[in-house]
Amino acid sequence: MHDETKLIIIKTTHTLIWLFFNVVIFYMLYAVIANKIDHWLWIGYGLFILEGITLIAYKLYCPLTIMARKYSNSSKDNFDIYLPNWLAKYTKLIYTSILIVIVILTIYQLLN
Repeated sequence: MHDETKLIIIKTTHTLIWLFFNVVIFYMLYAVIANKIDHWLWIGYGLFILEGITLIAYKLYCPLTIMARKYSNSSKDNFDIYLPNWLAKYTKLIYTSILIVIVILTIYQLLN
């Protein structure tokens, strides 16, 4: 398999995982706003905890980014995923901020 093909597979996989986590995080946001504290919310927390552990284990890099680096010498932030460069650059900041809001709203809903 050619390096370009391997990179396309990694980018596609990375993008699909990113899309999946978008569904998860926006369900979580909906759940806490609508006060629908259910098992799906807690599963979402579990998935993000696993993602956090994975990122910590790989020095705050996604393992797919590390794999993609073998097949690209691009300096762009989106070399490993099919996202606009600005979004790839700020994804961790954006989603960490949303998760903080979700945690705060979860605590608020549980206390009321």
